[in-house]
Amino acid sequence: MTLIWRDPFEAMMPLREAMNRLFEESFIGPRFALLTPRTFPVDMYESADKLYYVIEAALPGFKPEEVHITAVGDTLTISVVKKEEGKLEKERYVRRERYTGEMTRTFTLPTVVDVEKIEAVFEHGVLSLSIPKAEEVKPKEIPLKVKEVAGVR
Repeated sequence: MTLIWRDPFEAMMPLREAMNRLFEESFIGPRFALLTPRTFPVDMYESADKLYYVIEAALPGFKPEEVHITAVGDTLTISVVKKEEGKLEKERYVRRERYTGEMTRTFTLPTVVDVEKIEAVFEHGVLSLSIPKAEEVKPKEIPLKVKEVAGVR
């Protein structure tokens, strides 16, 4: 009979690794960044015809007059301001996750856009921006000229 010596702490390693992974994902990972009080989730994509960009920002609980959008060149900024309503004294809160104050997101778009033609729609807590590309960056079809060679048809 052969005895094999085992480290008693070796069995604990999977548990330790799981706890480290849980801690990192909960507090350090990208999911935590989305839950910080000074940001809001955004989707940005290019239209199928590649003529404009679309930005959709989730802003539940905000009113249209609390949303401000500015654009210069290829940079677009969305700011929202939520004022303190003062219903309860701060000491009475058991938990408070709804943010009051200012949140700002700034985006650098891949190309220059036509800021004069940006359209913004706010519906059911979602801000949708349609951002047309500037004329000089829109794809243009180049006509093909065919030269005929003498004697060849």
